[in-house]
Formats: sequence, structure tokens, C-alpha cells
Amino acid sequence: MALRSIWNGTIAFAGVFVPIKVHSATEDRSVHFHEVHVDDGARIEHRRICSKDGKEVPYKEIVKGYEVSEGKFVVLDDDEVKAAAGERSRLIELEEFVRAAQIDPVMFVKTYYLGSQDKGKEAYRLLHDALDKTDRAGIARWVFHNREYLVAVRALGDVLAMHTMRFHDELVPAKDLEIPSPSRKPSKRELDMAGQLLESLHATFDATKFEDTYRERLLEYIQAKAKGKLDELPRRTQAQDPDDLMAALEASLAGNG
Repeated sequence: MALRSIWNGTIAFAGVFVPIKVHSATEDRSVHFHEVHVDDGARIEHRRICSKDGKEVPYKEIVKGYEVSEGKFVVLDDDEVKAAAGERSRLIELEEFVRAAQIDPVMFVKTYYLGSQDKGKEAYRLLHDALDKTDRAGIARWVFHNREYLVAVRALGDVLAMHTMRFHDELVPAKDLEIPSPSRKPSKRELDMAGQLLESLHATFDATKFEDTYRERLLEYIQAKAKGKLDELPRRTQAQDPDDLMAALEASLAGNG
């Protein structure tokens, strides 16, 4: 079954317009829980209560409000919120092109596939092939669900992919972290042995080799508990800091030899 698009619009660059459809490239596979009353097993309901009169408020009477001072809100309707997007409401304008490898992975948030609309197939193929040949990514801004995202558009196989990214001021500077400094620098021998260990574990990355084993174990436990077939909880292994770093490196190398 073909996936429905979540947004339709146009990519623009240097006077070229590419009508596109945006599709989610990922899906949430995590285990989701409901809040349940422990005494009777019934689901917990969350109601919208007015803080002033204490009464439940129907959804149709709820609007967006921005707090400009304590207890004072500026109310905006949906049209006013959408108007802030301006011309970007249906347009993704590629402002510059950078080497794809220059974008640090810490910037990426989520990935989408871009499909072409019926009237834009040739322009779509032109943009795809140009990005693929030059190994470039187009940088733009995208307004979606009342929020502006920084995005990178690049060729991914036979399609275009768009990655939403964090703005620079959303990243926490490493210098702000309380990280203890190491007591000493590693010796040349330790570095050489660590390098050998990394080489012994070298592999070509293949995402299909990695499964969410935690999710599988959790679902198995849930099914067993539902059937009344419970074993003891699995014990968690505790990671231990090696007292002798060199001995730990030698043991690891011997185990991978």
C-alpha cells in the first residue's frame, strides 16, 4: 500500500521549481504504555480543566495563548499562527548547497522521503541527479505544523531525502557540561593497542544486522505476564571500570585475535 504524503509543496532553487510530496521515512517502533489505575486496572482519563472556574472545557472552546506576563495571554487563532509562515507555507527554497559530509550528525532530527508530483518529474530528476553527482545537500527552511525547521535535502538512492535539523542555538555546547578531566593522557602503547582493537572490530556498517533487542525482550515479558507464565526478572549486568587499563586492552585483543 502506497504511503500517503503528509505535506505537498514546492522546492525552489535558482529559478527552478520542483513540485514535491513529503512522506515519513521512519516509524515509531517503541513500546507504548497507557496510564492505568493500579486498584482496578481501568485506564486513566485526562480532562481539560479551566484553572479559573474548575470546570471541564470542551475542545472546541480551547485556543492557543502565548503568556506575555504572569497570567496574561495573547490569544491567536489557527489562521494567525499559520500567517507567520508567510510565503514559506508551501515553499522550500534551497538557500545554499554544501558538502553533505560537512553536516555533523548531531544536527539531524528526522528523515523524510520526497516524491515528485505528476507535473514535476523532470525537475525532480534534475535536482536529484545534480545533488547525487556533486555529493551536495541543499539547505533550506521548512514550515510544518506551526514550526520552522532547518532542513537538508540530498539524494538517497533513487529518491530525494529531507532531514530536519536543529538550529545552532538548540545544541548544548560541550563546554557547558560538567565533565571531569582525565587524570593523565593515554600512553603511546595504550593508544597503539586501542587502535589495534578498533581495527580488529572494523566492519562495513549494515543497519540490518542490528535489531531492537530491548523491545523484543519487553514484548516477550509482557506476553508471558499476560499468560501468567513469569520467570524471574533478568539480572542486569553491571559495567565495571578496569583497574588496569593496559590489562583490559590486552584481554580484549586476545579475545578478538
